[in-house]
Amino acid sequence: MWEELQALYHTAIEERADVRTQDWFLVHSPWPPFCILVLYLAFCAKSQSLMKNIRPFELRYVLIIYNFSLVILSIYMAYEFFMSSYLAGYSLLCQPVDYSTKPLAMRMASVCWWYFFSKYIELLDTVFFVMRKKFSQVSFLHIFHHSTMLINWWLAIKYVAGGQSFFIGLINSSVHVVMYSYYGLSCFGPKVRKYLWWKKYLTKLQLIQFVAIFVHCAHNLCADCDYPDWLNEMVMGYMIILIVLFTNFYIQSYAKKTIKKQK
Repeated sequence: MWEELQALYHTAIEERADVRTQDWFLVHSPWPPFCILVLYLAFCAKSQSLMKNIRPFELRYVLIIYNFSLVILSIYMAYEFFMSSYLAGYSLLCQPVDYSTKPLAMRMASVCWWYFFSKYIELLDTVFFVMRKKFSQVSFLHIFHHSTMLINWWLAIKYVAGGQSFFIGLINSSVHVVMYSYYGLSCFGPKVRKYLWWKKYLTKLQLIQFVAIFVHCAHNLCADCDYPDWLNEMVMGYMIILIVLFTNFYIQSYAKKTIKKQK
């Protein structure tokens, strides 16, 4: 039994992996990402007790630097996803992974890794919420989304660093430019915050991207496209969950408040 499990692990982790990326940082083995995920979940579970006897941190300038750094990173990733796919003549409807070491194929694999790694950087969202004692922000939706992105994009960079997964990276990086711009601007205080009337439209923008990704994967799943069906199915299922969770968040945060004001 043990030998069979070892053989299965070797086949899945070594033989079926994208040989171009399997030795890149945090990609080769699932154990480092898994340990980081466990530590993250443990931190979330113990966050209130950790901060019980500690005053909330201000972190204003730290957050300004952090959020606008992610804006810059997101712009870079969106640009690289777009240019790599455009120059390589990617098809929006069906794009297999180019596993070669050609410059454009490696450029796409590289930005896929940066996108994967950015999900670890974004775990600091939670750390900063906890340090400021904004525990209501560390919701199930928040934890679920951050946790699952670690898993999803480890699978992507491990097996399909390119191909049609570029669409997810491109659209999500673009949304994050807007999102982290909002977070960064809100750190400047009430004088700037009063102009950020478009906060609720961020959730709508996120919902639009989830629907777009679902439709994109559904088309590829139905078409005769040389891209793993199991990944399309996994992403579609994930998008349904996110659509439900973010719709509920929108209803609770904005729709119900609007109804109460009208009454």
